[in-house]
Amino acid sequence: MKIAILGGTGREGSGLALRWGASGEEVIIGSRDAGRATAAAERLNKLLQVAAIRGALNRQAVLQADVAVLTVPYAAHRAALTEVKETLRGKLLIDTTVPLDPKTHERLIQAHHGSALQEAQEFLGPSVKVVAAFQNIGFDLLKELGKVIDCDVLVCGDDPHARRLAAVLVAKVGLRAVDAGSSRHAGTIEGLTALLIELKRRYKTKETGIRITGLPEYTS
Repeated sequence: MKIAILGGTGREGSGLALRWGASGEEVIIGSRDAGRATAAAERLNKLLQVAAIRGALNRQAVLQADVAVLTVPYAAHRAALTEVKETLRGKLLIDTTVPLDPKTHERLIQAHHGSALQEAQEFLGPSVKVVAAFQNIGFDLLKELGKVIDCDVLVCGDDPHARRLAAVLVAKVGLRAVDAGSSRHAGTIEGLTALLIELKRRYKTKETGIRITGLPEYTS
């Protein structure tokens, strides 16, 4: 599967790129600067010791991919969606965005439609299936390829098939996906990120995460 990561030069995007590249997926790092995207891909390929990742402009990355993943700060959320709106038609978008206060990261900014996911879905329209995932995973853990991350990934969105496809990609990162249902739960999931950041600070750890107990393994 070809996966375009918009904002892939950033910390979370590059962590996901590394994990998917290691699992054998073809990854395209997207950026507004093709040179930055190519340089980031080359750095990650050196770590993997295989050419699994390449760089491109955001629109080119989405055009060439089967699935797009958005990993930008909330301040860049609408601009990034605007840039690739037409090229996303008919595809799945996995949105990792959390509307955190950029000054403190300790609270959420109120999203216009209740959550970043719902904003994205309304803006892109029904031709794009938007799913939220990966909000509660620390980028530093993603980059430790040999590490088993003690955290579930809550997946939500209004299309069940899109959630199942996202769950497959979660598994390829080495994590368990939990189907959290429709987009109405996205605001709650996004809010957990602020709580986890506070717990990391309070307990001086980088390994806080969400684990849902009492459930069978997610199957697609």
